[in-house]
Amino acid sequence: MWWQMGKPTGFIEFIRQVPSRIPVEERVKSYQEIYLPWAEENSKAQGARCMNCGIPFCHNGCPLGNLIPDWNDLVFRGKWKEALDSLHSTNNFPEFTGRICPAPCEAACTLAINNDPVTIEYIEKAISERGWDEGWITPQPPTWRSGKRVAVVGSGPSGMAAAAQLNHAGHNVTVFERNEVIGGLLRLGIPDFKLEKQVVQRRVDQMAAEGVTFVTNAHIGQNMPVADLKKDFDAIVLTGGSTVPRDLDVPGRELNGIHPAMDFLTMQNRTNSGAEFPESERITAEGKHVVILGGGDTGADCLGTAHRQGALSVHQFELLPEPPVERTSNNPWPQWPLILRSASAHEEGGVRDYNIQTKFFAGSDGQVEKLHGVRLEWGAPDESGRPTMKELEGTEFEIDADLVLFALGFLHPEKNGMLDDLGVDLDQRGNVSTDSDRMTSVPGVFAAGDMHRGQSLVVWALAEGRQAAHGVDKYLMGATELPAPLAV
Repeated sequence: MWWQMGKPTGFIEFIRQVPSRIPVEERVKSYQEIYLPWAEENSKAQGARCMNCGIPFCHNGCPLGNLIPDWNDLVFRGKWKEALDSLHSTNNFPEFTGRICPAPCEAACTLAINNDPVTIEYIEKAISERGWDEGWITPQPPTWRSGKRVAVVGSGPSGMAAAAQLNHAGHNVTVFERNEVIGGLLRLGIPDFKLEKQVVQRRVDQMAAEGVTFVTNAHIGQNMPVADLKKDFDAIVLTGGSTVPRDLDVPGRELNGIHPAMDFLTMQNRTNSGAEFPESERITAEGKHVVILGGGDTGADCLGTAHRQGALSVHQFELLPEPPVERTSNNPWPQWPLILRSASAHEEGGVRDYNIQTKFFAGSDGQVEKLHGVRLEWGAPDESGRPTMKELEGTEFEIDADLVLFALGFLHPEKNGMLDDLGVDLDQRGNVSTDSDRMTSVPGVFAAGDMHRGQSLVVWALAEGRQAAHGVDKYLMGATELPAPLAV
């Protein structure tokens, strides 16, 4: 109940604790997930730290609107099945967000004003894993069918969420995936040491048992015409992601050994799943000096993968200054804290450096060997509000670079093929433009996730997919009982 609170003094009695990680020297030898099991009493103690605030800012921090105080209290009381039901009411796949979400809910936790926040993300994972271990998560096919057919193009978190919701509403849902496996970046982009692929597959199996049809190797607009979808389905949901990587146009870019980060990461994930590649095609850090450009999560994923492949050295360069360790005065709670973040991969080795601009690459026989860079100084913002940047004279340097990985983010979805054939409107950034129900300029065609929003978090992808499902059901049936998680 809303007035209940598991342990009023819990936030005073218990400090924040998170699951222990496998020791570095052991975990870099494999691609298994890095966290050790978390005892039930630890989950309960952490749940007890939740204060069931009168205004739960964690709700606002979570795009899904997860009922966080409710299931924190239920975990503290040992009511795990009820906690799972509460969690599933807003989140189709808590085992994904419990592993790879950066937890904006924790940044908004009231305790974070002057203390360490509740371990919301790990409690979420503990609840979902308890559900799988106890056999509580089972296929739940709909009790009726509407007779309407919906195509979901793209099987990442947004597409999976949309498909799950629409199937529960009784529609016949087919998910089309251009790659050989279902899951999008969950399956191919995120390293196994953060998300083992059987975690994704068990949800795919559940959804298939509930009646969702999955079609792989179906690249809409390439090997499968858009016209077929328009003819065979009553609605189409585009969830293909933001897949055009940001490049770096500097001399030497054409040299071999320079790759987008996702090419590197997907190859290793495919290798882990049993795929084999000719030696001439392999992108590997083994025995190489590696430079990663980009200091975000994708860069950290490349770092951890390079460690496991046996890199000689790894440098991770960021154009911007090093963030502060703590919030600054102009970044107060409950805003997202713009602070230095360290991933598990940073514990494993490598060098992080900031204020670095790449000037050019050099090499011989068509192979990159050196990165030439310069250090930057950042000044006051210009008229547009952007900080000004200038090179520091005398700080030019070169560094060995046998493998260079661009972890610079993504620009927008691919336009050639499906989007051009459908004729949907794009926004100024090149993403698919929609209304509040995620309907595009073409009636009956919807878009969600990174394809609509731009590169973002897994929790936003899930929320977008649920929002699109709400819009599709309303479009097909005239009304809907599917929840709309986003403020529109």
